[in-house]
Amino acid sequence: MSPSITQITPTQPAPFDGAALRRTADDLWEAVSCGDEHAAYGVVLDAHDAGADHEALLLDVIGAVQRRVGQEWADNRMSVAREHAATAINDRVIAALSVRHMPSPTGKRRGRVTVACVDGEWHALPARLLAEVLRLRGWHVDYLGAQVPTAHLIGHVHRTGPDHVALSSSLATRLPTAHATVTACQAIGVPVLAGGAAFGTDGRYARLLGADAWAPDARAAADLLALRPPTRPLTGHQPIEDLPHLADQEYTMVSRDSGRLVRAALAGLEERFPAMRSYTEQQRQHTAEDLGHIVDFLAVALYTDCDRLFTDFLTWTAGILTARSVPAASLPPALEVLGTQLTDFPRASRLLDHALQALNDPDVPAARSGSGVSR
Repeated sequence: MSPSITQITPTQPAPFDGAALRRTADDLWEAVSCGDEHAAYGVVLDAHDAGADHEALLLDVIGAVQRRVGQEWADNRMSVAREHAATAINDRVIAALSVRHMPSPTGKRRGRVTVACVDGEWHALPARLLAEVLRLRGWHVDYLGAQVPTAHLIGHVHRTGPDHVALSSSLATRLPTAHATVTACQAIGVPVLAGGAAFGTDGRYARLLGADAWAPDARAAADLLALRPPTRPLTGHQPIEDLPHLADQEYTMVSRDSGRLVRAALAGLEERFPAMRSYTEQQRQHTAEDLGHIVDFLAVALYTDCDRLFTDFLTWTAGILTARSVPAASLPPALEVLGTQLTDFPRASRLLDHALQALNDPDVPAARSGSGVSR
């Protein structure tokens, strides 16, 4: 009699539901927040081996942890160095995870997408997540990373012929450069999908600058490209057609004279607050940098002709300063001094006045607490 054979059915891993993903995100946060790269690998790769969805790990675990990193920095619970270290770990974990899903070189693809950050934009992780999600969904992806000069991006597009360009930016001060990049891609017939915090939580700046499509996050962007891919006919479109208010030259003059405006504002603040004259060189440098950021955002608000962009930045800055035990009351005098330098600029004066009203509004939460909005 032949021996009986016992058939063993492999145990299937339990479904990785939302609660399991949240626990994984908590574990990843514990690893990256203390700089433990090896633990971070283990958390994500073990979850993948246990059956967690690859895309969910990218967006609902790594992406969620990265948003928490930004919020912790904004609330002054994480230094710049720790924030950079955490971001670098997340980036390497994405790379390790991507090895688990290498597309077949002979497999059929949906099409080709170039994913790039606007020139001057160093926050590359959102674009990296989008690139990985698109690869998972069957696209041929050229991921160009952070800070891609427009001329080099266009050269790449000419050589590779993508169906779409996905353009990412987190910093609103990069919007003028993004506008030029969008227009350059469209001029050669390639539609542009814009994404990232710079384009607004509702995509208003993407629409303003003439992008062919906008998506709030990587999952929505991938869905849009699959279901309603944007198209772009060849046209003689010019950027000034999008923003006729630029004809008044206020943006050009403020951006060109930004250095002089910062120096004049610093001198004006010293006259109002003589104690500033005893500042250390480092304190003066920090004050000048803060004024420089204000002028940069004033310039981009002039470019877009959007009061909300400048006001949101100032109220967010008030929250950031408060979280760092710097009185937010230091902001209105800075705006007032800048106003004395821009009396002949009606749009700039309007932007400064609206921002002052917002900062003086006791109901503005960011001006009263450290709960600033992460950018």
